[in-house]
Amino acid sequence: MKKTRLKNLNVLITAAGSPGVPGLIKSLRLVDERKFKIIASDMDENAAGLFLADKYYIEPPSSNPQYALKILNICRREKVDVVIPNVGLVTLSKNLKKFEKNEIKVLVSKNTKMLEKVIHKGRLFSFLEENNIPVPEYSEVNNLDEFINAVRSLGYPKKPVCFKPVISEGTRGFRILRPDANRLDFLLKEKPGTPITTLENVVSILSKADNFPNLLVMEYLPGKEYSTDLLLKNGRVVAAVPRYRQITKLGLSIVGMVENNKDVLELSKKVAEISGLDFNINIQIKYSEDGKPKVIEINPRVSGSLVLCTAANVNLAYLGVKALLDEPFSVAPVKYGVKMIRFWSELYINEDGSTYTL
Repeated sequence: MKKTRLKNLNVLITAAGSPGVPGLIKSLRLVDERKFKIIASDMDENAAGLFLADKYYIEPPSSNPQYALKILNICRREKVDVVIPNVGLVTLSKNLKKFEKNEIKVLVSKNTKMLEKVIHKGRLFSFLEENNIPVPEYSEVNNLDEFINAVRSLGYPKKPVCFKPVISEGTRGFRILRPDANRLDFLLKEKPGTPITTLENVVSILSKADNFPNLLVMEYLPGKEYSTDLLLKNGRVVAAVPRYRQITKLGLSIVGMVENNKDVLELSKKVAEISGLDFNINIQIKYSEDGKPKVIEINPRVSGSLVLCTAANVNLAYLGVKALLDEPFSVAPVKYGVKMIRFWSELYINEDGSTYTL
């Protein structure tokens, strides 16, 4: 029997330099029932995702006051049906009506207040605690004395302690304080980019700051880390795929596996449904020293490793688009045990802009 083909769609993917965009594009290209024209945008003219798309634009920083208008103008020019954003979520959520007037759908929750709460890690942890969701022990600090006291109260130097800015993307600003950190070893033996340091090193830097940054000091969780990709429709979870983050580098899963961890799945679903968010979200969970799963992050967008879900039989990227368009869909059974290993690849660009691979 011949399959019914649906209307082809023009999709704009923003921040196309994000590590997960190549996998996102692959997931959309794999869809049989319709074709996609993929437009990509990024601040960086060398972002790989731009050259994997059918057409691309250079976008301004999401902090630009005109960001939403610039994205809307791209959409009008390219007759975009759906926007899949990787940045500027709050800004786009606040401007949804402008996009809807132009018959453009944006894959972001309308719950702007919750988006703002999720982005601020201190408010997020407070919200989760109020709803009896386990989170790491933490303190939000605003000056150097508070920072030092919070680190000590969490067990340093007997235990490692970590911290990050209350508002940050991925692993930016994340550090692990370990008293046994050997500066000479880090200088000569470790690759650049390690998050491990000492309290003394950090204090020497923070003491010179003109304006002390708002930081979240947290319990260090040494156990296994999981990331659950979920899809919500009208506040209800309709699909969920838990992944074990076996090896990570710079916040990205390099080796991961779809694992049927019922505790992680149950906790992720509970968090998702109390969040009041819709469409694609990602929840990160890590195990504590005493073996308890604790929520460390909610990412209210498509995640950087969503392609692993596609490989495990659940194309959450496309299901998110269908949910956004209010199209009926079914969710295939998750293929547990699928493992992903990431590696570097190359893309070559001719003078005329055409691309090829070897």
